[in-house]
Amino acid sequence: MKKLGVKERIIITASDLFYNQGFNQTGINQIISEAGVAKASMYQHFRSKEDIAVAYLTARHSMWMGKLKDCVSVQNTSKGKVIGCFDYLIEWLCEVNFRGCGWQNIITDLPKDHDKIRDQAIYHKNDLRKWIHTLLKEEGKYPKPEELGDEVLILIEGAIILSQIQKEKWPIEVAKKACIKLLI
Repeated sequence: MKKLGVKERIIITASDLFYNQGFNQTGINQIISEAGVAKASMYQHFRSKEDIAVAYLTARHSMWMGKLKDCVSVQNTSKGKVIGCFDYLIEWLCEVNFRGCGWQNIITDLPKDHDKIRDQAIYHKNDLRKWIHTLLKEEGKYPKPEELGDEVLILIEGAIILSQIQKEKWPIEVAKKACIKLLI
């Protein structure tokens, strides 16, 4: 297996630390130490901890959306894919012991002057929103697919945070039932 470069090691290490410890609780020195890189090498790739967090969120977005789409690809209809989102949430959140959403977590832990990070969180949520809207438009039977899509997104986001709080999958199961009722 190919040895990872400095940049990749920093991103992988920071991703784990940001997701499991939080943004504010993770320091540059800890990232450098756990990634096994020199401070000068780190600064060749990233100007700040905020830039590392942006790289983390960018990579997380690609990974998360890819896994979501893979999970729902077994569904034959756009409606089925939207409902299948909740199956993905159960699979993912059980896998991470209900740690929750990396974007929700980092936003709640974010100092107010970190707009690049906030922009990445907004990008992720808007991309998920757009994807749901597109699926509901493709279904072709909903008079207001964007409005309906926003309702589904709220169910998804609420289910994620409540599952994190409860450390249980029941909020996702309840949200899935509510989504099915909305899409009748």
